[in-house]
Amino acid sequence: MYRSKSDISKYEKMKEKLISINEVWKKYDMGKTEPLVVLKEINLTINKGDFVVITGPSGSGKSTMVNLVGVLDKPSWGTIFLKDTNIESMGESSLSSLRGKTIGFIFQQFNLLPTLTALQNVMLPMEIIDIPESYAKERAQNLLEALNLGDRLDHKPNELSGGQQQRVAIARALANNPEIILADEPTGNLDSATGKFVMDYLGKLHREGKTIILITHDLSLIKYGKRIIHIKDGKIEKEVNNRD
Repeated sequence: MYRSKSDISKYEKMKEKLISINEVWKKYDMGKTEPLVVLKEINLTINKGDFVVITGPSGSGKSTMVNLVGVLDKPSWGTIFLKDTNIESMGESSLSSLRGKTIGFIFQQFNLLPTLTALQNVMLPMEIIDIPESYAKERAQNLLEALNLGDRLDHKPNELSGGQQQRVAIARALANNPEIILADEPTGNLDSATGKFVMDYLGKLHREGKTIILITHDLSLIKYGKRIIHIKDGKIEKEVNNRD
């Protein structure tokens, strides 16, 4: 159905903003040398229901974007809002709690705790926000079974394949039923078949209503996103919208 520009503008304003990054710069002090400016003039809004792919060459600032978009770090200048709250005004404990309830993380290196079983790794995010153990255990088991890991609940990470570890990481990201899933190079250590499974699963989560943010240098993954953000030399170079 045709929509006029004014209709589209009204529609955009109606969207629920989950993360809002406004005029953000990020620099790192390098001692006696000049500060290293990694990101410059970043303006980006993540709306509920988005599937955003952030891509760029090595050294473009993607890793720093992970920390800022995931509200794991604060900007040197500018403001970041998580669900209408300026993170600069929040203490680390309050920020950690809000982040834990709002964003689930999937990393290239899996980041599972080696001394914990698959079940315990998935329970951990719920325990951090004081979810009762009995509920956490039941939910963790259900999530792992949904990812075909019901026979691996008591296995530790070194007893699992790379693909199985990434599926545990996905279950852990979903533990607190977050609105946003942030995936940082989630297929980087996987074979092509397992990587396709991970991306198809992210697509399934998006169709079920999750907001997905994917950080990747792999241009073959762009097809999964709806909004493609290209970063170069620490700045957003362009944004492209994918159409079905």
